[in-house]
Amino acid sequence: MSKTVHLKVNGRSHDVSVEPGTRLLYVLRDNLGLHGPKFGCGLSQCGSCTVHLDGEAVRSCILPVEAAEGHAVTTLEGLGTVDRPSPLQQAFIDEQAVQCGYCINGMIMTADALLKKNPHPTRDEIKQALDGNLCRCGTHMRIVRAIERVAKAGVPA
Repeated sequence: MSKTVHLKVNGRSHDVSVEPGTRLLYVLRDNLGLHGPKFGCGLSQCGSCTVHLDGEAVRSCILPVEAAEGHAVTTLEGLGTVDRPSPLQQAFIDEQAVQCGYCINGMIMTADALLKKNPHPTRDEIKQALDGNLCRCGTHMRIVRAIERVAKAGVPA
C-alpha cells in the first residue's frame, strides 16, 4: 500500500506516492527525475548514490525515503548547473577528474560535505573523506587535485 512522502529536494518541496521502505535513491531517480545519484552496489559500499541530508553526506541506496522527511536533501543537481557549475564541479572539470563518470556524483557530494565542514583540508583529510568512494578508472589523483584546488582558492565549494 503506497503512502505519500513529503520531501524537500534541492530547495523544492515534493509530494511523492511510494511504497513504505522505498529507498531514497529510487525516489530521486524514478519519481523526481534526478540522475546525479547513481545505483552502484546497493549496499552503501561504493558511494555512487551519495546525497546530502541536512548537509551530511549519506548513501541514498540504503536510506528509506521516510527517513528523509523533514530534512533537506541535496543532490548533485542542487550544487550547480551545466551553465553555472559550483566551484567544486568546475574544479573537477578543470582537472579532468572524470573518466567514465560513474563515481563522480559520490566523489563530488562527499568532497562538498567535507569542504563545508573543513574549507582547508589536508591531502590526508581529503583521502580519508573519500575512502568509502570507489573509482574503477583510477582518477583518484585528479579528484584529489580538484578538491585541493577549491581548498586553496578559499571559495565555498
